[in-house]
Amino acid sequence: MDHIAEIVSRILPIFFLLGLGNWIRHANFLPEATIEDLKKMTANLALPAVLFVSFLNTELKIAYLAIFALTFFVCVALLWLGKFLKRQRNIPHPYFPFLMTGFEYGMLGISLFGSVYGLENIGYIAVMDLGHEIFIWFVFLALLLKEREGIQDSGQLMRTFFKSPVVLGILLGIALNVAGAQQFLYDFPITAAVMTTLEYLANLTIPLILIIIGYGIKFDRYGVKDASTVVLTRLAILIPLALFVNAILIRGLLQLGKPFEAALFTLFILPPPFIIPLYIRPDLTDEKRYVNNVLTIYTIVSIAIFTVYLVLNPWGL
Repeated sequence: MDHIAEIVSRILPIFFLLGLGNWIRHANFLPEATIEDLKKMTANLALPAVLFVSFLNTELKIAYLAIFALTFFVCVALLWLGKFLKRQRNIPHPYFPFLMTGFEYGMLGISLFGSVYGLENIGYIAVMDLGHEIFIWFVFLALLLKEREGIQDSGQLMRTFFKSPVVLGILLGIALNVAGAQQFLYDFPITAAVMTTLEYLANLTIPLILIIIGYGIKFDRYGVKDASTVVLTRLAILIPLALFVNAILIRGLLQLGKPFEAALFTLFILPPPFIIPLYIRPDLTDEKRYVNNVLTIYTIVSIAIFTVYLVLNPWGL
């Protein structure tokens, strides 16, 4: 009974914050422009702070290179599968292959994993995300730009990669970790104050993200069946894959334990990246509606699956 009560106490705040975000939109409590500003603050300040602190304090191991390669390969394979299915089934949606790959780690993965297991344990899922980040910035984004504008500028991609606050937070955290600077950063008064400030910013991440996601949930009956096909196809592949990889690689070969198993499963059930609608050509109105429908349905289903997984695998509770 105590176990069930603990799960309920961890899960319900997620739904309450999502509901609050949805109420804010329906009640016109805040205009959409304000939510966009909150999203900007989250992406440029709170998320980088979380990832910097996480990678600074995560114990880095050679074994993680296997995870890095795995997540990158899975993303590439899913993209190839999306292109294959689009061609074989004559799927009319040009952005279907993009919906078949990638994971919304920043806006949903961190909030789900962190809200249940604690921000101090974000390092587990952050490690899982490294290969995915390389895929998103150097493959996924390049193809999105090519689809929208017909160009692929490697120089532009490099500049975008190194200008991203999220990427900078990850790289700086790893660099200072490798340099063994953790003790100095927490002990020297000035840097200790900076670290405390970053931790304050990090604490904003989960509630802000969940409110923003809740605000953005807009169920559109147009093309629900079409959108559900993407969700079911992806999950039919990724859930068994996550369980298989956890059994063979994470638990078996690498012997990394339950926290990493929960992190991998969480990553693999996440919806496609929320950035896709930002790169759809303005003239493709119906396509944007289709993509938004997929992301909305997928987000709701992901949260439901995460809840079930937590009940069955209550690591850390």
